[in-house]
Parts: sequence; structure tokens; C-alpha cells
Amino acid sequence: MASNTMSSYGSGSWTVKQNKAFERALATYDQDTPDRWYNVARAVGGKTPEEAKRQYDLLVRDIESIENGHVPFPDYKSNGGSTKGRLRDEEKRMRSMRLQ
Repeated sequence: MASNTMSSYGSGSWTVKQNKAFERALATYDQDTPDRWYNVARAVGGKTPEEAKRQYDLLVRDIESIENGHVPFPDYKSNGGSTKGRLRDEEKRMRSMRLQ
């Protein structure tokens, strides 16, 4: 049976439902929350605080890999045709935007 982990590194089997609960719990219990990993694990259900922390650490590593360009930009295709040109244009437009 395939696992639905958030990372290719794997930290045990996490269901889609648990991943969604994990995301909601991270938004609820920030880094300043006392007993953060206990609360996150309790919100997820079926996970220990150590497993919740490990899942968070894997998520951080995945995000760092994406931000550092170690994950290739997807080559999406639509209706058999390439959208590569449109995606590159959109990527250029997004990079040129500045926060005001």
C-alpha cells in the first residue's frame, strides 16, 4: 500500500486527511505555542509529538529545496499542446512584480 507522505523522504504513513489536519494545526499552533508538537499531534490524530515535529522538519526541507531551485519547474501540458511558453511568460511576470 502506497503512503501519502508530504515528502519523498518519508516519515511514516500520513493520510491526506492527516496532512490537511497537520496544515491546519500548524496555522493554529505557531512556534511560540507552548507544547506545540503535542497540540499538533493531537489535532492530527494517531501521531506522536515526535512524528509531528519530524513531519514539520521534512516540510521545511522540502520548501528549502523548492526555494533553492532544486525542484524542476513542472512542464504542464494542456489538450496535447505545450503551455511551456505561457508558463515561462507567467514566471517572468511574477518575478518582475515587486511588493508595494
